[in-house]
Amino acid sequence: MQIEIVESLLDITKPRWNSWIPNDYPFLQHEFLVGLESSGCTTADSGWQPFHITVCNEGDLVGFMPCYLKTHSYGEYVFDWSWAEAWQRSGLSYYPKLLSGIPFTPATGPRLLVAESIDSRKVWVSIVDWIKDFCASKKISSWHILFPSAKDSDLLTELDCHQRSAIQFHWFNQDYSDFQDYLSGFVSRKRKNIKKERSRVKEQAIEMEMVTGSEILPEYWSAFYDFYQMTYIKRSGHGGYLSRDFFLSVLPKMGDMVVMSVAKITSRPVAAALYFKSSNTLFGRYWGCTAEYDFLHFEACYYQGIEYCITHGLSKFDPGAQGEHKIQRGFKPTKTYSNHFIDSIEFSNAVKDFTEKEADHVEKYRLQANELLPFHKTS
Repeated sequence: MQIEIVESLLDITKPRWNSWIPNDYPFLQHEFLVGLESSGCTTADSGWQPFHITVCNEGDLVGFMPCYLKTHSYGEYVFDWSWAEAWQRSGLSYYPKLLSGIPFTPATGPRLLVAESIDSRKVWVSIVDWIKDFCASKKISSWHILFPSAKDSDLLTELDCHQRSAIQFHWFNQDYSDFQDYLSGFVSRKRKNIKKERSRVKEQAIEMEMVTGSEILPEYWSAFYDFYQMTYIKRSGHGGYLSRDFFLSVLPKMGDMVVMSVAKITSRPVAAALYFKSSNTLFGRYWGCTAEYDFLHFEACYYQGIEYCITHGLSKFDPGAQGEHKIQRGFKPTKTYSNHFIDSIEFSNAVKDFTEKEADHVEKYRLQANELLPFHKTS
């Protein structure tokens, strides 16, 4: 198999790329990744230089993998700043590094697209062998694969890409008929808390509207971008990574893969949460507001998403990274994975030792967090 690098997904046709994506996974859609490039979010200047990997077999294109040359570790949600500091203390350069994942998106999904007629394991092996040689010849410190499926992560571990685990909190649909049916599985006190929160939102004269695709009005997109930037500045002291053009020009092209929960007072949007969806999963991604309203974040980002999944028969709701407050709302601690190839043997051994010890702590935390779920205990 032959490996080639393309520096823009514009060099790969949209129909061919999108036809290989399992379950309509939104973040690998051609529109999404090309949109990040064209709107200036993933460029060499932003520290996300496109370095996409294509695989050919006897002249036929059989595999794609999104990949970037990174000059920093922002926007990844798998934290390796301490690794970069260790390299620096040793007089070595951690950057640039290679990264295969979805920029600014901590959502598990496929990281390699392979033609149905081809053994995906063989493609993975070819890519890993090529990247190892590339890192050695170009003095690239490492390659990182973020949020692959558990199956792909296990395979990469076999190929000397150290596995790292973490916890997110995901919601799973048990064929609930409606939100009340879902709450019926809660212990009484937790159920009452959720009802009080939702009632308090209504008491503030807030109306919720869930809109999809073309139903998302241009003024909603414009308002959402302002909410997004205001919230980022308040939380992080800097603006969000994504540009106005990305929200106003790129995302509307993704049609029904995009869902927005809009909170309005007297018909004026005051907050919104942005979701993406595949054929079986809802992904909560961004949130913003003009002012603080009691429990509105929980309503817009969690309860509206749960109701949407129940109504539309989606099996899973991934609301994003972090947030232990999700546990008492019924989001279960769920393992996520990343894999890491380190070119230096010395540092590779150190990272392997670190990730193995970290994995033990992650599993203990998962078990402890599981005990805090609000559901009735089953014997």
